[in-house]
Amino acid sequence: MAGTHPYAQELGSFLRARRSRLRPQDVGLAPGGRRRVTGLRREELALLAGLSTDYYQRMEQGREVRPSDAVLDALATALALDTEERRHLFTLARAARRPAPTRVEREPERVPESTWRLLRALGTPAVVLGRHLDLLAWNHLAEALLGDPDSYPPDRLNMLLLLFDDARTDGRRCRDWEQQALDYISMMRAGIAADPTHPRATAIVGELSIRSAEFRRMWARHDVRESVHGTKTFQVPEVGEIILDWDTYPLPGSPGPVLLVFTAEPGSADADRLELLATLHATRAGAAAERSRVADREIRR
Repeated sequence: MAGTHPYAQELGSFLRARRSRLRPQDVGLAPGGRRRVTGLRREELALLAGLSTDYYQRMEQGREVRPSDAVLDALATALALDTEERRHLFTLARAARRPAPTRVEREPERVPESTWRLLRALGTPAVVLGRHLDLLAWNHLAEALLGDPDSYPPDRLNMLLLLFDDARTDGRRCRDWEQQALDYISMMRAGIAADPTHPRATAIVGELSIRSAEFRRMWARHDVRESVHGTKTFQVPEVGEIILDWDTYPLPGSPGPVLLVFTAEPGSADADRLELLATLHATRAGAAAERSRVADREIRR
């Protein structure tokens, strides 16, 4: 009987996406005549993995199957999965073997004071992202670079929601916007592997799937990365274009938040612009604090 286990459904979707990525010639098969499907046929993939077509089809359909580790290893090899994709496959399949819990305990994500101290000590922009890419913490340099997070409602402080926000057209003008979106989506995929029915994940993916064709296209790729790095171009009116490298570092927890840090090559023009931006932000913050102190004194008189 067909099941509705969330991990089995996610596993089936992942297998379909990875199968569609392969061409017959990639695995030593003749392309044959006209093909009605993108990538390998189910029977071709099943043959490569040493499985029956019916068994593999049930896996893709998300039906209640419990593949052994040997079957998973054969599938990972047939699909040419990399290390993180293989780990993702095993995570989903092993979870699908267990009965779906009737109630899941979900603790709110919190940032320890020690992590806030680390952010303040870093001399470069840095933020803490939750498992669903919610912006949990940031330092003053990140605020200078990305804008004031307090100007957004708390439920909108999410890197994917902000990236696909039609009102934030400045980000879309960056030439690396799509790669940034793919990187974040890959991190989101890895994050939901531990809990595919989490309300926050469901809300974010559901909203973006409805209002963004770009997101639907990228999400359907089923790319997965636990921690990634890259380069991002920022258009900052006060100082111009800044190109920064960014890296993510896991913080304690399973699955836990990650620290995302932006850096510039020392001595580069980008480092100079970042330093200028930090100076301008500190000057504005100091002036705002002074105005607040003056206003407080006036109120007390």
